[in-house]
Amino acid sequence: MLGLSAFCSRDAKQSPHTRREAQPVGRMRLIVGLGNPGIEYAWTPHNLGFLVVDALAEDAAIRVTRPEAKSLVGLGQIAGQEVALAKPQTMMNLSGLAVRELISRAECEPSDMIVVCDDVALPWGMLRVRERGTAGGHNGLKSVIGALGTTEFVRVRLGVKPEELRGDLKEYVLRQIRRDEEDLVAEEIEQASEAVKVILAEGTQSAMNRFNRRVSPQDEEETEE
Repeated sequence: MLGLSAFCSRDAKQSPHTRREAQPVGRMRLIVGLGNPGIEYAWTPHNLGFLVVDALAEDAAIRVTRPEAKSLVGLGQIAGQEVALAKPQTMMNLSGLAVRELISRAECEPSDMIVVCDDVALPWGMLRVRERGTAGGHNGLKSVIGALGTTEFVRVRLGVKPEELRGDLKEYVLRQIRRDEEDLVAEEIEQASEAVKVILAEGTQSAMNRFNRRVSPQDEEETEE
C-alpha cells in the first residue's frame, strides 16, 4: 500500500485528463476519528470517532491498518474523492501530535480535514456538524487545535450525554457501552458515517442542513472532561 506522501505525489503527477475536477491537485480529504487505542477502550463512548472510521472503511473496502504518522491509516475513495482514513494511536489527549503529522504527510490543509469525535454536551443519538469552532471541553479536539494552531477544520460530533451523570465524567466516557445502548450507538454511527459522505459529496453546509438538529441552551453548554 502506498504511504500518504507517495499517494499524494502520484495524484499530483496525473495528467489533467485523468484527474477528477472535484479533487484539487495533490490534495486528498483526511478523515480522522478520535479515540483511544487498546481493546479496553474499543467499545466506549469516547471511541465513537474510531467506530465511525471503521464503518466508513468497511463500506468503502478500505483497510485502516497501515502504521503511519502515529496512526493507523487507510487510503481509498469515498463519495468520489480520494481519502485517508486515520485513527491516531497516541491516546486521546495527544491526538494533535498525530494529526499534525498526518496533515504534513498528506500535503493538505486543516480545512481539508474532517474530525469525528464524541461530545458529552449533546444527547445520545444527536449529531452536530460544524465547519469550525472551539474544543467545547473535548480534550482530543483541544490537542488537535493546539497542535495545528487553528480551529478551521470540519468536525462531526456524536452525542453521548448521559440522562443523569452519576460520578466522574471521565469514568463515564471510558466505561463500556451497555447492551441496552447498542442499537442507539449503531444508528448514531451510521448517521455520522452518512454525514461524512455528504460533506465529501455535497459540502459541509449541506450536511449541516441535513443532520443538525436544535438542542436546548443547556445541551450546548461546554462541558469539561
